[in-house]
Amino acid sequence: MLKPYACQPEDSRGRLHDERISTFRSPFQRDRDRIIHSSAFRRLKHKTQVFVEHEGDYYRTRLTHTIEVAQVARTIAGVLGLNTDLAEAVALAHDLGHPPFGHTGEDALAELMAPYGGFDHNAQALRIVTKLEKHYADFDGLNLTWETLEGIAKHNGPAISDKGGSHSYPSRADLPYALAEVDAQWDLELETNASAEAQVAAVADDVAYNHHDLHDGLRAGLFDEDDLCTLPVIGECFEQVDALYPDLDRTRRQHEALRRVFGVMVEDVIAVAQNRLTSLGPESADDIRHMDGPIIRFSKPLYQNLKAIKGFLFERMYRAPTVVVERRRVTAMINALFPLFMERPELLPEEWLEEVALARQEGGDRTRPEAKQALARVVLDYVAGMTDRFAIQEYERLIGRAL
Repeated sequence: MLKPYACQPEDSRGRLHDERISTFRSPFQRDRDRIIHSSAFRRLKHKTQVFVEHEGDYYRTRLTHTIEVAQVARTIAGVLGLNTDLAEAVALAHDLGHPPFGHTGEDALAELMAPYGGFDHNAQALRIVTKLEKHYADFDGLNLTWETLEGIAKHNGPAISDKGGSHSYPSRADLPYALAEVDAQWDLELETNASAEAQVAAVADDVAYNHHDLHDGLRAGLFDEDDLCTLPVIGECFEQVDALYPDLDRTRRQHEALRRVFGVMVEDVIAVAQNRLTSLGPESADDIRHMDGPIIRFSKPLYQNLKAIKGFLFERMYRAPTVVVERRRVTAMINALFPLFMERPELLPEEWLEEVALARQEGGDRTRPEAKQALARVVLDYVAGMTDRFAIQEYERLIGRAL
């Protein structure tokens, strides 16, 4: 049974385009299913998490990461009496807007798009689910509920805030154009917190990548167990495993220790949330939205320990020499493809040429700033939608220089 502060399906603010209510699925179940069946979701299979997609079959991709996030989100939401379907829907959609090559690709596109309204993967995810998915007869996008759109926009915290933070902006004028367009069409209340379900999805994202990046870094040989044993939480988990299983082989030892790290994070989030929910006593989903800060978060001691772990991963994994070399290589690909399509949009696939024509009609004379902006947004949608392997193939086909 859902708690009063959960998002109740029957109280959903609905969809932008009215539809017949399903007889056997709640609105949030329907959102989840549409996300899973979207083209953008399938493309996550060949998009980078940390290692570029072709570097090995055992490393996480953006898709396997998303599935892990959704699993954690359902677990936490279920224990807290929240709407598991909404938490899962936000988790499944949270990375739809990621371009090829992970955060490296995002950084490159953000710089390229700075003159044309900016780029942010949360904002791009909204653009995908409200416009770019074109499969339904009655509307563009997936026509998701307000609550799911809100969760995509604000799961990292209020999108408009003077406190700073991930994916937040000082004012409405500073928003990436993709987020501003959706918000202008349907007010997402960007100054408030997201629902508890969306906050769960955000914390589940942290849990998943903290856990699996340790796994992937070990597999890649960027560090070893002795390195990890010097870190808070992780060292204690290895000690527990060694005490229980003194002769365990290396692979099982790693897995047993890191699954305990996973458990520590999940249990901490649940305990903190239960205490805060009991003490603050929210009586509705809107009470959660208007609280002073998130209600779903790590405890302060664990948060500090995770900062130490993230600092280690930053130095030893995200900035490892081999990873840095690959980051430079794929950044050069994005920096070559984007201006090429800007200069020669006729190189885009035939199905994109109609969008180019509409952009030219909207922008007028090609020399005007408005025209360049309209074209840049079409080019961005195309390049950001590429998978790693397709971006590499297109670079080799159109430019052909070895990097």
